[in-house]
Amino acid sequence: MEKTHNSQIPTKSSHKNEKEPEIITDKNQMRKWSRAMRSQGKTIGLVPTMGYLHEGHISLIKEAHKHTNLIVVSIYVNPGQFSPTEDLSTYPSDFDGDIQKLMAVPVGVDVVFHPYNLYDYGNSGVGGDGEVEKKGAVSCVEERGLGHETWVRVEWLEKGMCGKSRPVFFRGVATVVTKLFNIVEPDVALFGKKDYQQWRIIQRMVRDLDFSVEVIGSDIVRENDGLAMSSRNVHLSTEERKKALSINRSLSRAKFAAEKGQVNSGELRNMIIQEINEAGGRIDYAEIVDQETLEAVEEIKSPVVFCIAAWFGKVRLIDNMEINI
Repeated sequence: MEKTHNSQIPTKSSHKNEKEPEIITDKNQMRKWSRAMRSQGKTIGLVPTMGYLHEGHISLIKEAHKHTNLIVVSIYVNPGQFSPTEDLSTYPSDFDGDIQKLMAVPVGVDVVFHPYNLYDYGNSGVGGDGEVEKKGAVSCVEERGLGHETWVRVEWLEKGMCGKSRPVFFRGVATVVTKLFNIVEPDVALFGKKDYQQWRIIQRMVRDLDFSVEVIGSDIVRENDGLAMSSRNVHLSTEERKKALSINRSLSRAKFAAEKGQVNSGELRNMIIQEINEAGGRIDYAEIVDQETLEAVEEIKSPVVFCIAAWFGKVRLIDNMEINI
């Protein structure tokens, strides 16, 4: 996609942002804001999140400022990507803390889009005062009536890796990102490469459906000890976190081996699996795939990415490392 926004971007002040971002909860109001800004010639960057922000999210915001005038951060825990066996209600949340972190970003954030339920169409679950009743985790699928039933699928790219163990996950991701694109109408959207399959799926969806959005992938941000930043890390015990360092350690070792001439994917996979298992982790998948098609390769002959998902205790972590040889 050929877009250039940099020529329109005013110089940003480097001092601490002291203005609290505007919080918008209504999708019609969000769309109205975006259209008003674009009518003034402004460009808009969207950073979609599920909240409980960390430095990985902040890095996406900083990158977005290189491409657009205004930044919208969405905070929405999307029920559409959780299966019935996954407890949506335990996903960590700290909205007030998130706002404080956004206010501390030197380049600032213009809007936080924080809807309650993007799958509610006013047909059910409304109390006498007209407010949506919050009864725990909100289901985005109703068994009858006028509930949500339209889904976006990126059929080939979603099949492997996370798609195997989480069959509704990417359907939910593609659908909610489509909704966010239609509501916010951004020029650019930022996604972290930690969720590598998700990033490629969104890129393909945008290409296939002709969205006028430039999708940018941002490199993984890690803790000082090498653990990829994730909102789920808070659920790791001290011991589990120590064991989880085996993911990045083994990925780095595999990348080094590949660069030194070990290009047999099976042998590299076995190296990774053994190290993580010995550390006390439980492998969900360990795959070496083409960076764009996400097809598994038996021998590394072109740019690939080594993708890992592993359980430590009750926490499922994902990580990856690109290998460009």
